[in-house]
Amino acid sequence: MGEAGPGPGPGPGPGPREAQEAEEDEAAAPGGARGGRAGPRGGIRVLKRNAKRAGSRSCQSRSRVGSRERTWLKGDVGRGCVYVYGRDPAAAAPSDLRLVLCTVDTQASEICDREGRKNLFLQLHGDLVRRLEPTEKPLQIVYDYLAGLGFDDPLRMQEEAANSDLSCMIRFYSEKPSQVEQLDRVLLSGVYSVRKGKTQLHKWAERSVTLCGTCLIVSSVKDSHAGKMHILPLIGGKVEELKRRQHTLAFTSAGAQAQTYHISFGTLAECQRWLRQASSIVSMRFSVVDLSCYSLEEVPEHLFYSQDITYLNLRHNFMRTSGAGSLDSLCRLGEFPVSLCEISTLTELNISCNGLHYLPSQIGKLLNLQTFWLDGNFLTSLPEEMGNLQQLSYLGLSFNNFCELPAICEKLVTIDKLALAGNLLETLELAVLNRMSHIKSVDLRLNNLKRAAADTLEGNKSVAYMDLRDNQMTDLDLSSLVSLEQLHCERNKLRELTLSGFSLRALYANSNCLTAVNIYPVPGLLTCLELSHNQLQCVPDWACEAKKLEVLDLSYNLLLELPSRILRSLSLRKLMVGHNHLQSLPPLLEHIPLEVLDLQHNLLTKLPETLFVKALNLRYLNASANRLESLPSACTGEENLSMLQLLYLTNNNLTDQCIPVLVGHPNLRILHLANNNLLTFPASKLSKLEHLEELNLSGNKLKTIPTTVANCKLLHTLIAHSNEISIFPEILHLPHIQFVDLSCNELTEILIPEALPGALQELDLSGNANLVLEHKTLDIFSHITTLKIDAKPSLTADLALTSAFWSHGVAEMAGQRNKLCVSSLALGSFAEGVEAVYGMFDGDKNEELPRLLQCTMADVLLEEVQQSDTMFMSNTFLVSHRKLGMAGQKLGSSAVLCYIRNEVADPASNFSLTVANVGTCQAVLCRSGKALPLSKVFSLEQCSEEASRVKEQKAIITEDNKVNGVTCCTRMLGCTYLHPWILPKPHVNSIPLTVQDELLLLGNKALWEHLSYAEAVSAVRHLHDPLAAAKKLCTLAQSYGCQDNVGAMVVCLNIGEDNCTCEMHGLTLTGPGGFNSITTKPATPSCSSGIASEFNSELSASEVSSEVGSTASDEHSAVGLDGSLLPRQERRCSLHPVPPSGIFQRQPSSATFSSNQSDNGLDSDDEQPVEGVMTNGSKVEVEVDIHCCKGKGLELEHPAAEYSSSALGPENDSRLVLIIRRQNSVNSNTVQRGVREKCELQKSLSTCCLYGKKLSNGSIVPLEESLNLIEVATEAPKKKTGYFAAPSQMEPEDQFVVPPDLEEEVKEQIKQHQEDRTDQELKEHAVPLPEEFDTAL
Repeated sequence: MGEAGPGPGPGPGPGPREAQEAEEDEAAAPGGARGGRAGPRGGIRVLKRNAKRAGSRSCQSRSRVGSRERTWLKGDVGRGCVYVYGRDPAAAAPSDLRLVLCTVDTQASEICDREGRKNLFLQLHGDLVRRLEPTEKPLQIVYDYLAGLGFDDPLRMQEEAANSDLSCMIRFYSEKPSQVEQLDRVLLSGVYSVRKGKTQLHKWAERSVTLCGTCLIVSSVKDSHAGKMHILPLIGGKVEELKRRQHTLAFTSAGAQAQTYHISFGTLAECQRWLRQASSIVSMRFSVVDLSCYSLEEVPEHLFYSQDITYLNLRHNFMRTSGAGSLDSLCRLGEFPVSLCEISTLTELNISCNGLHYLPSQIGKLLNLQTFWLDGNFLTSLPEEMGNLQQLSYLGLSFNNFCELPAICEKLVTIDKLALAGNLLETLELAVLNRMSHIKSVDLRLNNLKRAAADTLEGNKSVAYMDLRDNQMTDLDLSSLVSLEQLHCERNKLRELTLSGFSLRALYANSNCLTAVNIYPVPGLLTCLELSHNQLQCVPDWACEAKKLEVLDLSYNLLLELPSRILRSLSLRKLMVGHNHLQSLPPLLEHIPLEVLDLQHNLLTKLPETLFVKALNLRYLNASANRLESLPSACTGEENLSMLQLLYLTNNNLTDQCIPVLVGHPNLRILHLANNNLLTFPASKLSKLEHLEELNLSGNKLKTIPTTVANCKLLHTLIAHSNEISIFPEILHLPHIQFVDLSCNELTEILIPEALPGALQELDLSGNANLVLEHKTLDIFSHITTLKIDAKPSLTADLALTSAFWSHGVAEMAGQRNKLCVSSLALGSFAEGVEAVYGMFDGDKNEELPRLLQCTMADVLLEEVQQSDTMFMSNTFLVSHRKLGMAGQKLGSSAVLCYIRNEVADPASNFSLTVANVGTCQAVLCRSGKALPLSKVFSLEQCSEEASRVKEQKAIITEDNKVNGVTCCTRMLGCTYLHPWILPKPHVNSIPLTVQDELLLLGNKALWEHLSYAEAVSAVRHLHDPLAAAKKLCTLAQSYGCQDNVGAMVVCLNIGEDNCTCEMHGLTLTGPGGFNSITTKPATPSCSSGIASEFNSELSASEVSSEVGSTASDEHSAVGLDGSLLPRQERRCSLHPVPPSGIFQRQPSSATFSSNQSDNGLDSDDEQPVEGVMTNGSKVEVEVDIHCCKGKGLELEHPAAEYSSSALGPENDSRLVLIIRRQNSVNSNTVQRGVREKCELQKSLSTCCLYGKKLSNGSIVPLEESLNLIEVATEAPKKKTGYFAAPSQMEPEDQFVVPPDLEEEVKEQIKQHQEDRTDQELKEHAVPLPEEFDTAL
């Protein structure tokens, strides 16, 4: 730890002892005890930290707050610390970081005095820099910033402020840092010998030199951009070679106080390169100057030396403060620099986003100004002097505070476009627009418009373009705008729309409540009509008569039929009528020029018979999600004229009979036939589709993929999951194959060539339970970028991770993007208990942040759960936001996180589900077959509250509805440079899980844009395999038009009485009545990474492995297991917890009887030998699955004469299994005997977690008294952890053997034990049972 000095001024601080005494005195002071200042500088403590130079630009270092500092901070929440970056004035060597302990009342001037500096600078997100006023309070600014992020606990904010990682978001400097890193105009840079001035008074020194834009930047410190930077403007200056010194240039600025820097280069080539570049800058009179986002406090003086500047960009500058110590001080609240009015040559001026409240009257001097950007300010009016700007043709006033159209615009007759988006207008005054006859384009997006008022009947003949998107209008009549050519009125509340059709060319009215659209006269010039997401029941008549209509979008309406005139149109190129109620289409009698036809999500049973014959130009057809049973024939003849390239027929009732029709479309590139009733795909037909590039046959009943797929030389994507394919198709010979998905099939082996195609990027073989890959095959596959196969489970680890309550499957598809920017998090066993965490992260166009969140967010959640029971989920998002560091400054990600928690404290609700999300990732719960959304979509289009918040904070929302043109999300993790518009605070929703909860669905934006909640639930509700369900969701989204990254996660929930393992309602655990050997089919639960856990026959889905090792003398015979049962409490599971008087402890999820060996060969906890087990080194493994039966009686099967090797099918009931097997090795699969207990439970073949394993939580409740199924368990020692201990064997080659001659005797003993127990219970049936615990053996 460095020195600590709370002294009154700069200089060396006291030693450790003095620091401790001063610390105690300060803590004892009344002012210091509650965060107040005891003296002028009594609230400051400075700790010197010698960090590496790279530390000033990196946030990877840990918190530097030591134990003494933490003790001081605990005294009061008003105390805290700030990190100050800069140089130590008292030290010769540079120091990057100084930790300053202060209070919320400590002012910047006090810190400056202590540091020996004149100013203190604040930097946000590694970008914007502002000089603090002397009265501002740095620690209060940090606390306000944290409160703005979402923190509300003062103690937590104090802890966060002490974390050095926060410097990536907010940082203090003792000197203004250079902006070199963020300049994208760096031309040349390097470290050279530099001498300042024309004389030789200064010495040569090595400095970092950068030629950036129009300036030469010289650092005051070698190899550093953190110190003082000398900026030499070269506009109007000169650069020349020095003859007295070799390879040296002299750079001189312009102006009366010109400065000169001599720079010596190492080689002639380097010197000439700098000379050429600098000479071009000096000689060329740049008329364009871009100083946007430079954190300027005033206009640079060198601008006034260049008299030919025509374009000046000063956006995002003039960092001034409006009040000390408030969040307002972080905003740009400056004044218009009057000096700009002296640059009379300006023709374009951008002064946006500078917090301007008014314009000075001197603005009228800019007589040559033609384009003026004033967006993102706080203007409410314009000065009259602006009327002098008669050459002004564009005036940008968007995102200000105007309540009406500025009257001064009537005088600016050269303006043809009026941009007033994001203001406060409530009424569209058409009469005012009539007086502005020069205005042709009006942008009134994102206002508060509720109506359009027309005082007169006079028509407007000037306005040709109008944008009224995202307002609150219910009825709109613009029939007076007779020259209107294009109208945008999306996302209003319009019920009726009336327009003039004289000049109308394009109408966009999506996402309203329209029931009628009236246009008169018939729009003869109309080419584009978009009316999707409305309530239209029929196509308007005037639309059928529009002779030039090329694009018609009527999707998501209530259409019952389609007029024949629409399909007969000779101009229509694109028709979108998906998501309606169409039952049939009119016949086609004439040739039509239709190119794109979207018919998805209707009720069609067939297509027009002449569709492919009359629509020869058809290139795209999507008829997915209908009821099609056949396809119309293509044109027949010697020369096939079909131009069809993209055909989507997913989710219909098509059979093999439709395949021959496809041959009539030889130009097909993309073919989707997923989720139909295909049994085969004829090889002869597939061979003729030579141009096929993408083939999706998922969700059918195919046994094989024809070998003729090898003729599809251009094929790059084959998706055939969820079939019955047993033979690997011959696709690895295709030269362009990139993506192959054969998951959830019945593959057993793979024949592969010696060399894989170089283009192969992903091969998905997960969900094939019987597939065995040799080491040679795995070595060949190791060169694939992504290989998904089933992981082999271990005997203990996989059982520990298996839960009876939930199982999951994940699917992620890149679509037509080159990279996958979606990542998933799936932990079925979390926090060493019966809990789970599931999450999905979508980075839109970046893959870095989703992967970072995937790796770190679960750890953060685990830490937060231990700290807080209420705010843990919100704090998880906020801390993850901070931990993104520098990667999160420019990049962002949507996220959804679901935490299933075992509510032990609340017996009424066994499990609770807490969901938090930011951005567009969502979670949906299926409860009783109904979709229950749990998330909130934080986007500008779908959340009006967030759009209002962003607009009030003066963000620029571009026409594509993105914040500053970057993202449509208003809350994300990362993108800190867009603070405060983009926040990381999540929406949190917590509900108790019930028996009716079936599924939990997680998806990214692309999934929910193409699938409704109800459709997603109904599509996968009947599927038992969560991996197949997730795959199906992604396939549906792609077939419905998704071309972006799509990710889906399906979590199958089994929270119900079927999981109960209690002995309740008079039902007790009975001994087995006989043996029957069982070998179950390997089940394959899917996992988060796409690599499933494969269970072999030794570990069935309904078994919990328990190992009991014991020793006895050789002379002991196998005595019967007829020991009397010890009295015990009623067993309880987590669904029926012990009453508050009892004790419940969360235990591991599997029962493994570990062994502790003592010197005498007996258990360390039990000095008595176990009877009934041979002492010849044998080991008995007992596997028991205990369930509550729905009936009171138990059906016991008769002993089988032979061992059975048949697999349990889905129709089999889950049973109690008591397996005693010979354990020759770890991988032994020999089952000796078993007994089954019937229970009405569904069981999946492809997952062991869905409906198979029916333990309450897979845990072992602490045993006050042991559960005596057999005598071994009777005498087993008791431990609080729920683990039995028994002696282990010293020699690994020893075999655990149950002598064959003892098997029948053991069987009879257990049967007798069962009968005795049953009789005893019948006698005591009216007596309430004591408390019992759930114990898995």
